[in-house]
Amino acid sequence: MKLFSLFRKKTKTFPYKCSCCGKIYDTAPLCFGTDFPDYYLSIPPQEREQRIELQQSLCVVDKEQFFHRGRLTISVINNAENLIFDVWTSISKKNFETRVNLWEDPLRTDHEPYFGWLQTIVPAYGNTLNIKTIATEQSVGLIPEIRIIEEGHQLKVDQDNGITYERALEIVDKILQDQHQKN
Repeated sequence: MKLFSLFRKKTKTFPYKCSCCGKIYDTAPLCFGTDFPDYYLSIPPQEREQRIELQQSLCVVDKEQFFHRGRLTISVINNAENLIFDVWTSISKKNFETRVNLWEDPLRTDHEPYFGWLQTIVPAYGNTLNIKTIATEQSVGLIPEIRIIEEGHQLKVDQDNGITYERALEIVDKILQDQHQKN
C-alpha cells in the first residue's frame, strides 16, 4: 500500500569519500566493532591461547573474567541508519552462565538487563573503558543492546539524544583515519 510510504523516514543517501585515503563508498560506513574486549590485549600474546576462551560473542579470561559482545546504537538524526558499535562489556560469572543457558531460548528477552563495564574504546569518545553499562537481551540470533548508564559521559548523552549526520561523519572520519594509521 502506498499510504504507508508516507510515514516512512525519507532520507537521501550520499556517497562518502574517506578524507584519509580518498576511497569512495556508496554511503558512509556506520557500523564498527572489535573482535575481542580490550582486556584481551592485556594478556601477553604468547599466553592468549592458554588463558583465553574466545567465541564470536563470548570471552573468558583465566576462568575468572567474563565478557560478552553487544550492540551500542547512537541515533543519527534525520538519517535512515544509525551509528552502531559492536562492543564488549564485562559481565558477572552468574550472568555469564545465565546468558549461555538462555542462548537459544526465545524467552530470553524477558530476562532482566545485565550490568557490566564497557571493555571497548569507542573512537571519538575519549576513554570509554570501564564506564557503566546495561545489556538487554534481544531475540535469538541477535547480540544484546548495550546502554550506557554512566552519568555525565558524552557517549551516554549522545546515545540518549542522538547526533547529527555531520557529527556521525566526523566520528567515521576519525575511525577510518585511525584504521589507516594502523595499516
